[in-house]
Amino acid sequence: MDDVYDLYQRGMALLEDGHFHQATVPLQKARDLDPEKTSIREALGRAYYRSGNYEPARAEFEAVVDRAPTNDYALFCLGRSLMQLGRNREARKPLTLAANMNPRRRDYAIYRDRARNAA
Repeated sequence: MDDVYDLYQRGMALLEDGHFHQATVPLQKARDLDPEKTSIREALGRAYYRSGNYEPARAEFEAVVDRAPTNDYALFCLGRSLMQLGRNREARKPLTLAANMNPRRRDYAIYRDRARNAA
């Protein structure tokens, strides 16, 4: 049986090398072994998002936010996933929270405004 950490490391290496779809395989296995680990779920969400699978990405980022509601990056990614799904009205809340939590991140404010204007 694969160790959770080894699966996570393999998934992260694939993610960093731009192999987004392939990264989902070890990251899904790691998530299934340790579903409470937000770092695994965030990485899996990133892999799904970058491979164009926005609904599974949304679900992973939502799971991270449920466990770590002050994770501004997860809130931002949840909002971006919702935007990609055409759910701009719903995207406004997580994007606004992310922008307020970390005002130094201009991209957070840019996408918050885009969601607001598109809603």
